[in-house]
Amino acid sequence: MKKDDASEILSVENLSVTYRAPRGQTVSAVDGVSFSVREREALGIIGESGCGKTTTGKTIAQLEHASGGRISFRGEDLGAAKRSRRHQLRRNVQFVFQDPHSSLNPRMTVQEIVAEPLRAFGMWHGTQSRKDVERILDGVGLPQSALNRYPHEFSGGQRQRIGIARGLALDPDLLILDEPVSALDVSIQAQVLNLLMDLRHDRDLSYIMISHDLDVVRHVADRVLVMYLGTVVEQGPVSSVLSNPAHPYTAALASATPSSDPTQRRERIVLTGDVPSPINPPSGCRFRTRCWRADEKCAQERPELTRIGQTDRTVACFYPLDVAIDFRRSGA
Repeated sequence: MKKDDASEILSVENLSVTYRAPRGQTVSAVDGVSFSVREREALGIIGESGCGKTTTGKTIAQLEHASGGRISFRGEDLGAAKRSRRHQLRRNVQFVFQDPHSSLNPRMTVQEIVAEPLRAFGMWHGTQSRKDVERILDGVGLPQSALNRYPHEFSGGQRQRIGIARGLALDPDLLILDEPVSALDVSIQAQVLNLLMDLRHDRDLSYIMISHDLDVVRHVADRVLVMYLGTVVEQGPVSSVLSNPAHPYTAALASATPSSDPTQRRERIVLTGDVPSPINPPSGCRFRTRCWRADEKCAQERPELTRIGQTDRTVACFYPLDVAIDFRRSGA
């Protein structure tokens, strides 16, 4: 039976992740992040390095510990669930790592790598499971001859396919992809992205696509979440957010991406100053120290995500851009 696209598969509410730094300082990697993912939906998370997007993904997959907030999968609170139940729920949320080389054990064959999740969850059943592994490899475009070979014998694109196969082994409902094509050549990127789109359709998968590449997110995602220094500054449909940004930070990111239309002239928005430290973030709006629209209110108050008119877009900015005008004219 086909899943209901409108139903919610994942809900993240006010998620926070902090770490202890030397000298007793606290690093706020993720601060008050909230969003949801629906059945068969692909959500993109974008932002500069260090914005907290990977930490958010790893925390959802239970690879990092949440300091606060709530993560619910199909309405069930992962934090409140007993350890045994949480272990069962984890099989439905799998993570594909960024580096297709270091994320694969060089001492294990491809069969052992893909079978490892099955063994960890007590789902390995000999001959039948071997056939399942062969079927999964075939689904990601790898031949059966790959079974007894080792990661170093494959190209980067093939290794990433092995990582994707491992993520699919438990037949999850949600796949979190952390920069899945950033280490690959452009031609191989297209192959892997097309593979991911096919798998999403064939397996009724939901995706969280973490990337700094806006074109990748445009190609794969339905909605996009924009993060800056651990917070969400804008979210909404990928086509409208990236083509007509409402937040100055989103506009700066979009302006750095060349337009596919050679007749369209896009003025680059160059942000001044360095990204503030998450150990000592700015008061009020965290983006204000690099924003050309900031004033005293931005320094004193933290803007909340607010719906833009009657749309399904939200932005955390006291002075959101009039996208029809400011995106073309603004500069720093």
